[in-house]
Amino acid sequence: MKTTPFVSNEEYQQGERQKEWYLLDAEGKTLGRIATQIAMILQGKHKPTYTPHVDTGDYVVVVNASKVKVTGAKAKDKNYYYHTGFPGGLKQANFEALMAKKPGAAIEHAVKGMLPKNQLNRNGIDKLKVYAGAEHPHQAQSLTTLDF
Repeated sequence: MKTTPFVSNEEYQQGERQKEWYLLDAEGKTLGRIATQIAMILQGKHKPTYTPHVDTGDYVVVVNASKVKVTGAKAKDKNYYYHTGFPGGLKQANFEALMAKKPGAAIEHAVKGMLPKNQLNRNGIDKLKVYAGAEHPHQAQSLTTLDF
C-alpha cells in the first residue's frame, strides 16, 4: 500500500511574518514585463507560503519610472481614460502625455490591472511605491534589489 507524504494544511495569518522590501530600477525596461513581476511580488506568489485569501505580498519600490519604455507605437496610440466625477468629465491622455504629467501613473495603472479585483487589490497597490527619479525616501528599510 502506497502512502502519500504528509502535506501541511497550515494557513498563514496576516501578521505572522515580516514583509520584505524590494527595489526595482525601471530605467530602460518594458512596462508590461516589469508590471507582471511587480504584481507577482505584491501578491506574494513568489513565496512557498502563498495563500490566495491572505495578503502575503511584499513591498516594491520602483525608481526611474519616467524612463520606462513601451514597444511599438504605444507611446502615441495607447490611451488612458479617467473621469473627473463631473458630468461630461471623461478625459483621456496618451502614454506620452501621461508620462509628462505624472510619470508613475502608467506603472501603477498596469500593475493595478494585474492584481485581483477585491480587497487584496487595494492592499497590494498600497505596497507599491513609484518614484519618477532615482531618489526615494525608503533608505531606512533594507531594500533587496530586483533584476529582471
